[in-house]
Order: sequence, then structure tokens, then C-alpha cells
Amino acid sequence: MSANWGHHIELSLFGESHGKAIGIIIGNLPAGIQLDLDAIRKDMKRRAPGQNKMSTQRKEADEFEILSGFLDGYTTGAPLCCMIKNTSQHSKDYSYLKEKMRPAHSDYPAYVKYKGFNDVRGGGHFSGRLTAPIVFAGAIAKQLLAKEGIQVGAHILSVKDVKDERYPVNVDGDYLSSLASKQYPVINEEAWANMQAVIEDARLHQNSVGGKIECAITGLQAGLGNPFFDSVESHLAPLLFSIPAVKAVSFGDLDDITQSLGSQANDELYYDENKQVKTRTNHNGGITGGITNGMPVVFNVSIKPTASISLKQNTINVKTQENETLEIVGRHDPCIVQRAIVVVEAMAALGIYDMMEGFK
Repeated sequence: MSANWGHHIELSLFGESHGKAIGIIIGNLPAGIQLDLDAIRKDMKRRAPGQNKMSTQRKEADEFEILSGFLDGYTTGAPLCCMIKNTSQHSKDYSYLKEKMRPAHSDYPAYVKYKGFNDVRGGGHFSGRLTAPIVFAGAIAKQLLAKEGIQVGAHILSVKDVKDERYPVNVDGDYLSSLASKQYPVINEEAWANMQAVIEDARLHQNSVGGKIECAITGLQAGLGNPFFDSVESHLAPLLFSIPAVKAVSFGDLDDITQSLGSQANDELYYDENKQVKTRTNHNGGITGGITNGMPVVFNVSIKPTASISLKQNTINVKTQENETLEIVGRHDPCIVQRAIVVVEAMAALGIYDMMEGFK
């Protein structure tokens, strides 16, 4: 089982949902970086479970401990290792999953691939719990990008069929900061009230809903990226698809660019009052030819409905090789979109920082 990623920085993810701890090792971080631990804690809290009835009632503080690579407030240049202890496991809730496979979960393919030896408790290494150390690493990447005037921010674009507004064409860092100050970042507060109602209805009916997240990266100069195999899109997409429950990623500010004419989809160029090159629209998401064009990089991530629901479902028993029914017990999110926002930001920050290191 591989848990490593990186071209110019290196990430190695470890742990399982109900193991003793989870964590991440970050390699190739420069020495002498002063880290704002409070800013990291703030992002960790945004992802943490158990904060309200719209998320799982598993309560984890997500307090991190840095084991290496950090001394007296600065990175040392050695691999930085972060550990987050698991403190609220209910492993007995999952004992039956060695035999009964949950629909839309990793259970069956993991059972085949790992011959039944994989940890099924809470999803093991497949669990969204493993996004906590990703948020830690992403928070560091955000701080490094901020030194270059680059900001990453995201908001809830939709929950089920309730939609928020999209970012303005020239979204900037101040706009992203104002959204980040909200517990549930949406542009239109009325949309969030309707989203809450949809989530609560799903919860009361033992069901779940999904949605979309829109993310923007501001402050990027034109010229980052390469055509074909190392385009900005192809660099970010693998990280975004690594987030559990992500089923689609699209770049740009259109619901479906394939439904537009070329005259509608094209972003016309112009010089602004400072002779900076801008585009009048941003349907291509700030990337053309795989390379940033100076506009904000904008993309959407689609999150499927939480797979763990309490309704009775049909499934298989791999021990008896019979068809059976299953009622999932435990603590689960009726919607994970609002908790996934900071995870999407983290992955985007890591991807962009990695690309920028490669261009130095």
C-alpha cells in the first residue's frame, strides 16, 4: 500500500482511522521556516469532527504533535513528522465489516486487494480521518505561499441541488480572507440556510447528501506550469482525487463548458489601467495550455453523498458468499462538504507549492 506523494516536496501519510495515531512526514521542506502553529490549529479545527449535528459525533480534538524537523519555532531541514493521536474510537461498531461489505465504500475492493487483512475499523487507511494530517501539511504550504503573495480559499458551491453564487471574475486574497472568517463559507447566506435544511432533512431520514466546493488560488503570476504531462491541471487533479469521496474535478467557472459555444467559453484578453493583462471572464479557470495566465486559478470539486447511511441496504457477505442486507451503525456525517473545504484548500496549496519549487 503506497502512501507517498511528491515531486519537489515529499509527503508520506501513515495510520488508520481507529489505530493509535495518524500522521504525515513532510520531506524537502527548506530549513529556517518560521511556522505559525496557531494558524495550523485554526485549519485543523475547521476539519475536525463532532462540532455540530451536521457532522459525525466522533469527537476528536485533532491536536498535533511535531516529532521531528522543527526546533525553537523553525524548520530544521530534516523531514518534519507530525502525529495526531486518535482518542474517540468505537471499534466495536465495525466488527461485522470483515464479512459484510458496505455499499459505495472501499470494503470489497480492499478485501480483494489485501486478502482480507486490511483494517476495516472506520475505514482504516481509506478513511476521511486521514485528511487531518493532510490539512496540517496544507496549512504549512499556505504559509509558504503567502510569503509569495499567493492565497488559497474555498467555499461551498452547492449542497445537493441548493447552489451558492460563484466567485467574481477578479476574486482576490481579501475576498478569500473574508469568506475564510465564516464557519461555513458561502457567498450568499440565504443559500447556506437552505443547505442546512437539506442536510438536516437527510440526517433525520438516516440518509446523506453531497455537493460541490469551489476553490480559488490568487496571486499566481502568468507562466507557471507546462503543457501536457505537467500542466497545472494535471498536477492538481491527482491530489484532489486523492480526497475520499471526491468524484469529479473541473477547472473554470462554468457548470459545464461543453454546453457553451466557443464565443461564450473563450476568455477575451485586455490590458487594465495598470497595463496588466487580464481576461474579461474566467471560464477556463486561469489556466490555458496547461499554464497559468495571471487570472485566479479556479476549480470545482464534486463530493459524493456520505457512503455510510443508517438505512437498510443490500450487500454481500464474503464469508458465506450470500446476498444479505446491512444496517450500518456508528457515527457518520450526513454531509461532508462543509468539512472538506479546508481539505481541498490543503491539497491545492500543496500542489501549487510543489510546482513552484520545481520552477526555482
